[in-house]
Amino acid sequence: MGTIISVKKLVKRYGDKTTVDGISFSVKEGEVFGILGPNGAGKTTTLEMIEALRPIDGGEVMLDGLDVRKRPAQVKQIIGIQLQATAFFDKLTLREQLRMFNDLYGANSNPDELLAEVQLTDKAKSYVENLSGGQRQRFSIAAALVNNPRVLFLDEPTTGLDPQARRNLWDLIQQIKKKGITVVLTTHYMDEAELLCDRIAIMDNGKIVTINTPKNLIKELIGRGFKKPQHVEQANLEDVFIDLTGKDLRE
Repeated sequence: MGTIISVKKLVKRYGDKTTVDGISFSVKEGEVFGILGPNGAGKTTTLEMIEALRPIDGGEVMLDGLDVRKRPAQVKQIIGIQLQATAFFDKLTLREQLRMFNDLYGANSNPDELLAEVQLTDKAKSYVENLSGGQRQRFSIAAALVNNPRVLFLDEPTTGLDPQARRNLWDLIQQIKKKGITVVLTTHYMDEAELLCDRIAIMDNGKIVTINTPKNLIKELIGRGFKKPQHVEQANLEDVFIDLTGKDLRE
């Protein structure tokens, strides 16, 4: 796989504070790349600079051969973005909003096919204000896929969702990857990152601490002598919850 995103010595400052401190990494085409870190680590700011939503104070970002700082409009044409909080029009149905996004992008995607992909076919004539949290998240991903993006950015996509909605969104992300779309996501859920991500960058205090596959990161920790009490369970409480209440979405 070739490199679709290249970040070199990326910097963001606010006054005397450096939020992103000279980080470098690359993302391979077709992979799911995760950025993890505590609150304030610089994850969202990093994404916003790559997405051409926030000015770059130093360094370089190349996305699919485009210099993000010099060609932000072209970059926005080939990416999809699902933010932590997304605002939509109140008095347009889901189908109407996707048609409008089609016109804005000059795209020709089928709104009904997009809604089917995110399991919202029965909500095509509904308004966003009538959707549950999980439905809003899925619709925001449908909207981000209107232009058939080369890269999809997901910023904490499952925060606040119930177990069914969370696992459903995991399945959706895996389906998007199978279509050849590169996915870059941030999350606070370690199980989510371990399941979905091909590679992970861990950030802290504006710097990247390490980058590797989830399995290799765990192996490195064990290799440094880390041990914890061994208590292996074949299931956890979330598995019990899903088993008793079913995997179907309750919306």
